[in-house]
Amino acid sequence: MDTDRLTKLALNYLALFVLVFLVLAAVRAVVGDVGFWIELAIVVVVALAYRPVVTRLGVAPSGWE
Repeated sequence: MDTDRLTKLALNYLALFVLVFLVLAAVRAVVGDVGFWIELAIVVVVALAYRPVVTRLGVAPSGWE
């Protein structure tokens, strides 16, 4: 196992985790309480969009290629 590769993957997943919480906090600050299902939809959209965006920006870890 390549420790450097695993570290880069772990950092990207940590960044995704933090991004989800930041987006949810921003939505709650702007809109207020939106309910569980809307928050779940936001989490799914952010999680699905993260990898293509990071890949397009050219900062994706080599483990995603």
